[in-house]
Amino acid sequence: MTRKFFGTDGVRGRANSHPMTAEMALKLGAAAGRYFRRGSGREHRVVIGKDTRLSGYMFETAMTAGFTSTGMNVFLLGPVPTPAVGMLTTSMRADVGVMISASHNPAEDNGIKFFGPDGFKLSDEAESEIERLMEEGVEPAQADNIGRAKRIDDGRFRYNERVKSTLPRGMSLQGLKVVIDCAHGAAYRTAPEVLWELGAEVIPVGTAPNGKNINDHCGSTYVQTAAEAVVAHGADVGICLDGDADRVMILDERGQVADGDQLMGLMAKTWADQGRLAGGALVATVMSNLGLERFLEAEGLRLERTAVGDRYVVERMRAGGFNLGGEQSGHIVMTDYATTGDGLLAGLQFLAAMVESGRKASELAQVFEPVPQLLKNVRYATGQLPLEETQVKAAIADAEAKLSGNGRLLIRKSGTEPLIRVMAESVDEAVLNAAVDSVVAAVEAATQ
Repeated sequence: MTRKFFGTDGVRGRANSHPMTAEMALKLGAAAGRYFRRGSGREHRVVIGKDTRLSGYMFETAMTAGFTSTGMNVFLLGPVPTPAVGMLTTSMRADVGVMISASHNPAEDNGIKFFGPDGFKLSDEAESEIERLMEEGVEPAQADNIGRAKRIDDGRFRYNERVKSTLPRGMSLQGLKVVIDCAHGAAYRTAPEVLWELGAEVIPVGTAPNGKNINDHCGSTYVQTAAEAVVAHGADVGICLDGDADRVMILDERGQVADGDQLMGLMAKTWADQGRLAGGALVATVMSNLGLERFLEAEGLRLERTAVGDRYVVERMRAGGFNLGGEQSGHIVMTDYATTGDGLLAGLQFLAAMVESGRKASELAQVFEPVPQLLKNVRYATGQLPLEETQVKAAIADAEAKLSGNGRLLIRKSGTEPLIRVMAESVDEAVLNAAVDSVVAAVEAATQ
């Protein structure tokens, strides 16, 4: 079944515009409540977390109304990282978890994503069924069976303790000066607390949310602010999270960035050397650099590729019995510890490697030489279908022919924004630039 509202990571859009309206959130909560409320005679629970966006109050309230109308009891966590919702869904024996966040998007956007009772994100089939219930409408609970709502004040502390427990017993971060950029988002209290409690000297950035500044010139999609802080304070390393703290970028002591591919390469080799890498493989998406694949092959390891989206990475990991995966964008999934991408957890793994090896961040952050890669985005209007235009198809075919045997081309629609993403890799940068630019020009012409 084709999904109308759900994208690669839940429902997302501009707040107070379809589909991200309070009315839709109420219907979505009621439909999800009906879907997960199976049987009677027992309490049904949902945990709801959010990031720091102003619209989070509106959607939290609307989702609560929807869930309680179907007899679900709601536990409100307040601002917590997305991985905390996955963790607390299972630890609180909830039937479903909800995170209200648009991740790395600007403050005007928001989104809603669900976790099943096992703490993992929902399948396409489950999301399609929830959409069906939304359209058909659900029968509300009887008056004496309406659910209750309760605020949980210690959710982030439970998450903090779980994250700290992933480091080797007795390991301390004393002697490390760490810049932590929280993007004015969900981890603005959690991440500095965890690092300080583990002994690091903490330099916080992006820890003053006001509802409108999430991801604004900070975080994993704008590392310049944290890089300047690393250099200015003489820090050993920088950790940049996004708005809901499920992705990370690492900065070395010079302020140079290492993306998710470099971090996954380091972790895959480290875990393999320690006998901890299940299946001898790393799971990543089609966006990951060809250099990562070549690096892993040289180490006797495999790269398993999936469609874009961390939940597709997780699905492949679970099906194949793998325990490490992620995305170039910084989603790092470690199923030994968490059910979804966790930026802080991944950052701690990098710090642990620094402590254990005694090496600088710059010596660990570049484990392979990336193949030149170029990504450009083209925005399109609602209702437009640029990838179906004849001139765009012809431009793509021509670019693929030029890259044949010398690289690869990947064209896809964003699952979270109205963008066409044009990405190519090639050892010949002239060919690379020409291929991407020709496709971008064709798409832009088709959207005029």
